[in-house]
Amino acid sequence: MAQVSLKNVSKAYKGGVKVVNSVNLGIENKEFLVLVGPSGCGKSTTLRIIAGLEEASEGDVYIADKKVNDVPAKDRDVAMVFQTYALYPHMSAFENMSFGLRLRKYPKSEITRRVNEAADVLGIRHLLGRRPAELSGGERQRVAVGRAIVRKPLVFLFDEPLSNLDAKLRVQMRTEIHKLHIRLQTTMIYVTHDQVEAMTMGDRIAVMKDGLIHQIDTPMNIYDHPKNKFVASFIGSPPMNFMDGRIIKKDSKLYFDDGSRIKVKIVEEMFPKLMPYLDGEITFGIRAEDIYDKLFVSVAPPENVVRVHCEVFEPMGSEVYLYLNSGKHTFIARVGAHDRPQINQDIDLVFDMSKVHFFDKNTEETII
Repeated sequence: MAQVSLKNVSKAYKGGVKVVNSVNLGIENKEFLVLVGPSGCGKSTTLRIIAGLEEASEGDVYIADKKVNDVPAKDRDVAMVFQTYALYPHMSAFENMSFGLRLRKYPKSEITRRVNEAADVLGIRHLLGRRPAELSGGERQRVAVGRAIVRKPLVFLFDEPLSNLDAKLRVQMRTEIHKLHIRLQTTMIYVTHDQVEAMTMGDRIAVMKDGLIHQIDTPMNIYDHPKNKFVASFIGSPPMNFMDGRIIKKDSKLYFDDGSRIKVKIVEEMFPKLMPYLDGEITFGIRAEDIYDKLFVSVAPPENVVRVHCEVFEPMGSEVYLYLNSGKHTFIARVGAHDRPQINQDIDLVFDMSKVHFFDKNTEETII
């Protein structure tokens, strides 16, 4: 069993600044866990601590129920795929993939069998005789992954392996890595700053910022139920829209009022959690896809219709992004490809109030 556990793991450099701060994390056997967050959040350092390439300042690391704090990287039975491929330029793909096995004095027949088997899984058997300079970026990344596969480790570690590829290759390779996980049924930990990669690849996602894990859950639970404003803003493309305003009461109903053009009725199920914020400052959040053009809504409750200024629209092929201004806030709506509003004119929009979020303005924690 290849569970990985981090218990109160911290990493501090000179000056006492903690780049990883009391991380507690459990990865189940055969799970694909993604560590995601902005640059400098501590995700790669966390991965390197698991690999044994960095030493934790505090806390314990367990792999397969064995404490490995004092176990050198080469003996941890993990394989790591780096962002920069790290291939030897003078060696062929076969020699690069087999290098680790040759160092461990595996029999030649076993080396050949393992390399050919991994090459077949990755579809690169015809490339084994080529050197890295003769391979494309995607092919080099496959060789780097193949070098990890032949080891047959307990745990695979990926440190932003797709960041050097172009957009089309990134989509292709993330699909290949996902399929590889299904085929190998091995524990994988994947680091990325790209929330699209995290959403599409992970069984679970750990969202990090400033050395702390803010939320761990399945991709859709994080998307639908973010723990705080940071998680809500980081997961989702385009990011969630945020507006500061007040909760007001009128005729036994609650409304969110941003102090300009936006005044929308809150659904009754949210009343109990929002009553403590009545007449107080609060942060309102709504995703771009939960804002609709009134022209294309069959029934639009008048309390949920807002008139705002359309500043820019971006056609994306299957959809259109509208950049809007309420007079106090700017925000984005994602609407159907048929929607082509006039620029620099007002437009009526409908907010889907069943899908909105509210955050405490001071703590930024989710209220609902």
